Amino acid sequence: MRILLINPPAINFYHRVGLRMCPLGLGYVAAVLNQAGYEVKIIDLNVEKINYRTYAYQRYDLVGISVDTTRYPVSLNIAQAAQEKGVKVVMGGPHVTFFDEETLASGLVDYVVRGEGEYIMLELVRHLNNGKSPEEIKGITYRAGNQTIRNPAAPLVQDLDGIPFPARELLPLDRYTNTLYGRYSSSMITSRGCPFNCDFCSCSAFSGTKWRTRSLQNILKEIDLLYSKYGYRAISFLDDNFTLSPGRVMELCETMIKKSWDIFWYAFSRVDTIVKNENMIQLMKKAGLSQVFVGFESGSQEVLDKIGKKVTVEKAYKAMEILKRHGVRVWGSFIIGALNETKQMIQETIKFAKRLNPQLSQFSILTPYPGTRLYEKVKNKLLTSDWECFWGGQPVMKLNKITTQEIKDLIIRAYASYYLRPSKFLTIGLPYLYELFWGYKKRKKAPLIRVNGDWVPRGVHI
Repeated sequence: MRILLINPPAINFYHRVGLRMCPLGLGYVAAVLNQAGYEVKIIDLNVEKINYRTYAYQRYDLVGISVDTTRYPVSLNIAQAAQEKGVKVVMGGPHVTFFDEETLASGLVDYVVRGEGEYIMLELVRHLNNGKSPEEIKGITYRAGNQTIRNPAAPLVQDLDGIPFPARELLPLDRYTNTLYGRYSSSMITSRGCPFNCDFCSCSAFSGTKWRTRSLQNILKEIDLLYSKYGYRAISFLDDNFTLSPGRVMELCETMIKKSWDIFWYAFSRVDTIVKNENMIQLMKKAGLSQVFVGFESGSQEVLDKIGKKVTVEKAYKAMEILKRHGVRVWGSFIIGALNETKQMIQETIKFAKRLNPQLSQFSILTPYPGTRLYEKVKNKLLTSDWECFWGGQPVMKLNKITTQEIKDLIIRAYASYYLRPSKFLTIGLPYLYELFWGYKKRKKAPLIRVNGDWVPRGVHI
């Protein structure tokens, strides 16, 4: 049985600023299917110039599409093109997990995989290959005649070590030219789930509130693969909360230091964890941490409490002091446009961001994604049904105390007032523009090339 997995073109903040990362989710699915003996191909429409409308889908028995909210409309177009070639279509990912019935009602999708999809997809492929009914497969929704059948949820994968590493060899690795401070960077995930369950985040609903982690040995084995086989000297750890267990992080860092790996790396953390564990930050820096992403979110304590962030404004300043003291660069996230937020509260957040002064600041408009508590609260206040608008840069819900136009003006003001300050423009603005318009040309020289069918490193620096 031949399976085609598709990563649709992205419409989100990170795509707009030029970040193109390997679709690890599809890489994991492909690895599990390959291990079971199935033939799999991945195409990534973010980086490959392929016309999905005329693609030869008929060469495959099943087409799988990874779907988040902003890519749902284009995913339906891809599904239609595949169906017109007589191929069955399965979708997975956060958006269709929570909107599975709507997805099937389109008439363009045969199956929806809900939640973490590696082994659910494997079971579906096995059933289809053997001509069996999918009625006993946990975690899928499908159509039977005019009826939608929603099978019971599948249990979350507990043994993450048992999942093979993503099938990077099937991905167009020469097209991923993201860098971390002058080094080509690959991405990795070492854990799943998040216990914090913030109002605006669907991670806990998708991957559960129980945090599950890979073993230290398994993580180190993948790092060594990226370092030794592929030649990467930078890694982006994309766990929703990499530092949830400080002891785990410190053990990992100590081992990385002993191995003398020359690696820059990036990770996500939280204000409260940083404040309580300065020794962890110190060790992370020694082990190669170059940048940390921190969700500061708001300068208004009232807003922080309303969105369930479970941190304080005061601790944010302490966290920033710790990170600066140890020379860790910070990418700060700030959100405006909470349901009852006032213009004054948003101005407080802009001032808050400037006082914290991380190297990079990302301002987003609060967006109610399917699967979040926020979506359930405001689904009757939505301004649009166009899912492509849900990328975080434009208002999609009606607020109680601010107009839509005011939010549009405030997001522009936030970026302008932050990055047009002379000190910030000279240190970040001009270098970013240089990288955007000239550095990209340098990075077109891919970090890896194919030699006799295998990926080999061209070099570790740009």
